[in-house]
Amino acid sequence: MSQHLLSWMTFLPLLGLLVLLFIPRDNGGLLKGITLVVTIITFFVSLPLAFDDVFKTSAAMQYTEFVPWISVGSYFQMNYNIGIDGISLWLVLLTTFIMPIAVLSTWNAVDKNIKGFMALLLLLETAMLGAFIALDLFLFYIFWELMLIPMYFMIGIWGGKNRIYAAIKFFIYTAVGSLLMLVAIMYIYYAAVQSGVAMDGFSIAHFYDLNIPAHLQTWLFLAFAFSFAIKVPMFPVHTWLPDAHTEAPTAGSVILAAIMLKMGTYGYIRFAMPLFPEATHQFIPYLSLLAVIGIIYGALVAMMQDDVKKLVAYSSVSHLGFVMLGIFALNMQGLSGGMLQMVNHGISTGALFLIVGFIYERRHTRAIADFGGLAKVMPVFATIFMIITFSSIGLPGTNGFVGEFLILLGAFESELRWFAVFATTGVIFAAVYMLWMFQRVMFGELKNPANEKLKDLSLREVVIMIPLLVFVFWIGVYPNTFLEKMNPSMEQLMEQVNGKHQVASVEQVNHHQVDVK
Repeated sequence: MSQHLLSWMTFLPLLGLLVLLFIPRDNGGLLKGITLVVTIITFFVSLPLAFDDVFKTSAAMQYTEFVPWISVGSYFQMNYNIGIDGISLWLVLLTTFIMPIAVLSTWNAVDKNIKGFMALLLLLETAMLGAFIALDLFLFYIFWELMLIPMYFMIGIWGGKNRIYAAIKFFIYTAVGSLLMLVAIMYIYYAAVQSGVAMDGFSIAHFYDLNIPAHLQTWLFLAFAFSFAIKVPMFPVHTWLPDAHTEAPTAGSVILAAIMLKMGTYGYIRFAMPLFPEATHQFIPYLSLLAVIGIIYGALVAMMQDDVKKLVAYSSVSHLGFVMLGIFALNMQGLSGGMLQMVNHGISTGALFLIVGFIYERRHTRAIADFGGLAKVMPVFATIFMIITFSSIGLPGTNGFVGEFLILLGAFESELRWFAVFATTGVIFAAVYMLWMFQRVMFGELKNPANEKLKDLSLREVVIMIPLLVFVFWIGVYPNTFLEKMNPSMEQLMEQVNGKHQVASVEQVNHHQVDVK
């Protein structure tokens, strides 16, 4: 099975979806149970990846599979080409880890068209896993687009009162960016073929080896960067996110925050930066500026929110600004910190959306002013909420601290040190808005009679949160478990981007010709 482990892992949810088709629509318990079992099995299938020490020493792709898929003579070829390295490893495991939690969070929250919702969850898992392991650019694009469909319907059908607006906005933003990326992919491929370069489909390994002129890199990089910036999202193309998060059902918000937003940051690391190293160095100052603006803007807007869920949504804009700043530092501290912070954000912000969902199920309101004094009636909830809050603001000993520290260290040791100075204000603002929200919800007097009869977390809800709490402290206390398996791939990425940039600079001086014209 290990030979095809990635395929089994990716398409098991799709097989589960086929099983759901034969289950009666009115048997909600069985539908949820099958979906939960399928996602748990998928997690255990992926688990051997976490214990494989090859990632500690090798940056090469592991568990690779290659099957010719679509061929139209010499004009077009696409392959089923998949693999995993230290960059995608923890994002794949984060996906399989979060999905059973997301399913459990729907147990009482989704009560209409359960069959459709569970089917969309399984389809979405296949799409996300496929995107993380695709080594063929066109295959990546197919999975990238496939993710859009389940999330669109999850928001549009099971969302809040403004769900249609939020779903359409989400769809339009993502689709526009995706089309630009598709045009860029096709241009690179056909330009290479017409230049006589032997292309084995859309393999990213072959794309990496192309020498693309700097003036073309500029436009191609912008197409990729814009598409990925929307998905992150970066300022100023972030406006779809607060609406999508606010209107999405709890499971949708958890998946969106924990996994789907990482597609954008992953896209920069896997595709945009190594494919276009000259353009990367050209645009790093501008993108870093947008990242810092996002950090500060997201934090300031979060401070002004009176809706708990919208506050958490804007906090994502700020936190992912830190991730992008670390990536653009282009040194080991920044890249590893950014990569680790992707995982941290998935755990901490995913947990925050679960917490918001728990309280919404009880009170059917997300207004901060409607709460107060909940720690007196929900002590277990208050304790877990406190830990996740500390994790989100980066308290030492929790996962959030390590990632942010490495990012800021990397930025200070690069040419982005002044950006890092301004970014540190985001850390302070995060403590302000998170602790302010926690204090108003948890402490004070029980002024609202509806809050006096609230029940503490159920066993199911505690079971959902315990795995997340384990990783909050595991990463916070011993992050090397995760860093040591991503470091070789990060070193290779740094060499790809910085090395090709230096070579290109020499070639420009010597007026050497390039392959793709």
